Amino acid sequence: MLSGSADSSSESSISVSSINADIQAVISQSDSLVGVDEVQKSLSRSRASVYRYTNTDPRNLNPPFNPRKLNPEYRSDQKDPLLFHPNEIARFAKDILRIKEVTVEVLNSPSTATQQVLLSILEELRAIRSIIEGTQNTPAADLSTLRDRIDRPAA
Repeated sequence: MLSGSADSSSESSISVSSINADIQAVISQSDSLVGVDEVQKSLSRSRASVYRYTNTDPRNLNPPFNPRKLNPEYRSDQKDPLLFHPNEIARFAKDILRIKEVTVEVLNSPSTATQQVLLSILEELRAIRSIIEGTQNTPAADLSTLRDRIDRPAA
């Protein structure tokens, strides 16, 4: 959640309560990207103002980071919509719009099937690691007995 108070040098006055209410809904899911309309509503700025501050270039699809602009996420096609990360919106609000106190609150999203698969993989890797560490602690076997084994395949 973004919160803040406007400095007198900002383009227009921003109500702290309106920022809290608008941006909390937009940024409640930290992994989701935000479109221009949501940025406009959350920062109480006009659509033209948001586009004016956005780091775009007709000759370069993904221009390099510009600290004085609102930098969109990577796009693979010129027709892709402009999307922004919530942290970038917070940086823009603080650095460019001069909102004094800006914080981003990351709320945990519900567990997904992908997260459950990754957790099970992590558990298996930990089990494998404990087995490997357990075998490293045992004394090394006598190599002469291993060489004399009959059941080993021929080279």
